[in-house]
Amino acid sequence: MNPSQHLPKPCPKRLFFFFTPVLFFSLYYILTTIRTITISPQDPHHPPQLQVPSISHYSSLPKTSENRSPSPPPSTSSSPYFPACPKNFTNYLPCHDPSTARQYSIERHYRRERHCPDLAQEKFRCLVQKPSGYKTPVPWPESRSYAWFKNVPFKKLAEFKKSQNWVRLERDRFVFPGGGTSFPGGVKDYVDVILSVLPLASGSIRTVLDIGCGVASFGAFLLNYNILTMSIAPRDIHEAQVQFALERGLPAMLGVLSTYKLPYPSSSFDMVHCSRCLVNWTAYDGLYLMEVDRVLRPDGYWVLSGPPVTSKVKSKNQKRDSKELQNQMEQLNDVFRRLCWVKIAESYPVVIWRKPSNHLQCRQRLQSLKFPGFCSSNDHDAAWYKEMKPCITPISDVNDTHKTVLRNWPARLNQVPQRIITGSIQGTTIASFKADTNLWQRRVLYYDTKLKFLSNGKYRNIMDMNAGLGGFATALNKYPMWVMNVVPFDLKPNTLGVVYDRGLIGTYMNWCEAFSTYPRTYDLIHANGVFSLYVDKCDIIDILLEMQRILRPEGAVIIQDRFDVLIKVKAITDRMRWNETIYTDENSGFDHGTILIVDNSVT
Repeated sequence: MNPSQHLPKPCPKRLFFFFTPVLFFSLYYILTTIRTITISPQDPHHPPQLQVPSISHYSSLPKTSENRSPSPPPSTSSSPYFPACPKNFTNYLPCHDPSTARQYSIERHYRRERHCPDLAQEKFRCLVQKPSGYKTPVPWPESRSYAWFKNVPFKKLAEFKKSQNWVRLERDRFVFPGGGTSFPGGVKDYVDVILSVLPLASGSIRTVLDIGCGVASFGAFLLNYNILTMSIAPRDIHEAQVQFALERGLPAMLGVLSTYKLPYPSSSFDMVHCSRCLVNWTAYDGLYLMEVDRVLRPDGYWVLSGPPVTSKVKSKNQKRDSKELQNQMEQLNDVFRRLCWVKIAESYPVVIWRKPSNHLQCRQRLQSLKFPGFCSSNDHDAAWYKEMKPCITPISDVNDTHKTVLRNWPARLNQVPQRIITGSIQGTTIASFKADTNLWQRRVLYYDTKLKFLSNGKYRNIMDMNAGLGGFATALNKYPMWVMNVVPFDLKPNTLGVVYDRGLIGTYMNWCEAFSTYPRTYDLIHANGVFSLYVDKCDIIDILLEMQRILRPEGAVIIQDRFDVLIKVKAITDRMRWNETIYTDENSGFDHGTILIVDNSVT
């Protein structure tokens, strides 16, 4: 789905012999082709109405034919292979393309939302190339502290954030000293302040969302407490901060609080964190805090540092007029009162609030308020291109006899989630959940007999394109890997909430579009049934080329699907020069289906 609107077709060229008709039709042409932006002044929550972007990024690519197959390079006209993309595609972001971003409104940062090439227009097909001098990434855990400059050749962040110790360039590599805007002296002291209030080491806090993550040093340090952090940031003037995070082997993706909901289910994160993330939290009647409330679990924590909470302290110390800052804090506290959140700690440089476990005690007060009310939608987990609404997501009032207390990590990994017990995941029972977990334990061991990927240290960033109940990631939990569990947004039942209930992380996605990440950011991609799912929705060539874009040059792919589908897939991967092998289910000891394994580390 593309949220942009189509431009009207311009009127055809005609020959006119009189001055007045020429002016009339020229004016008509301009009015029907000029880029327009319409934002309702009465409804600040309504997303801007915008147009399909130009494809200036594609200007150096060869044209495609009507059947959308790529024209071969002039020097190899008979080549069956896909051509290499031009050099300006080395760090190409199809849905976050800076060459088209200016065509969108800056209102509510809509420009930084996903804006993908329209599915109806011709697509150019080529293989994204690695930058000159690219090296095999630094292995984990050393990658937490170092990365090769040639792999992420951007100096701007090191220059802009030099005084804050985000990242330093030393000869041929980047060094990550652990600094940040709110913790230039290092993240340890900053986390120690939070640790003095919250039980980070208890296992009760497992999944964290870090908004405006920088190079993910906060998430990197939380790994010391077995806390898994989804770090998000937009593509902005700081350039490639999410790419730095992924190069370090840390979970991250491009994301922004703007117009659409974050692509995560409700009640997903145990804690949400913002350290000077430049979000105006009181804007639009607290709309962005209502979205944080949606994705935060009952009893979850909201940790904020930066303006206005830290500026207030500095203002007093410097004897400045703090009236404006006090007004901002009053507005912020007013939103929290409406959300029924309670401030539990204020210790410089952070302030911590807690979401209630239920709305029973404050429901009457909330219902008496004219704004905001409770959200009327029956599906609070739906979040793919869904516009944020100024309303409070109700906490389901589960009967105490059916309520299951979420266990601490790691026990929750194999705990049957509440969503399954209550029947929210249609067709999934307690027995089928346990059977799925056992099945994936066997499948992963079988994969390892072919790929040898579990303990060779080559694979850190893993993508599961169709995660289901999270069984694949669960089977990998004891290895030094993390998994981005992707659930197709229109797949029924919606299982991403189960993934988060198990203490794992992931996102919604439409694989007819490009993922919100940079090229060369995943070591291993797992695709179980993906191509059968999408074969009638879009061309699987484009899905495979997207996999090539985000896969590291020496990475691997495991594709499990029907035999007839894999034959089609292999015909395409042959044109991509991938080193692939098809395995059937003979002599495997269980029915794993047919598997195609790509191992690009073998030359």
